[in-house]
Amino acid sequence: MICETTKKGEECFFMSGEGCGYNGGTCYPVVEQCEGCSKTREFSDGKYCTAYPQPEYKWKNSSCNFATHVKAEVKKEQVVNALKASKRKAAGKL
Repeated sequence: MICETTKKGEECFFMSGEGCGYNGGTCYPVVEQCEGCSKTREFSDGKYCTAYPQPEYKWKNSSCNFATHVKAEVKKEQVVNALKASKRKAAGKL
């Protein structure tokens, strides 16, 4: 349904015929970590996330999974075959 409380005119999963069903009946504004994300939008009451109603919880333990401005750090672990390594060492190539 279309939001009629905080993000007027925006599609919302929590909106029903009885009003907003989210905790407290409204969405919460973005936090400092959300600055630069393409999912934040300016509404009449302030800046809000279009993907999640309470952005503070998304940043509580780690970075938000909806954040478009944060790049995930990929760690590539090199796998060493023990048999091949021992053969190289014996041949004097290591």
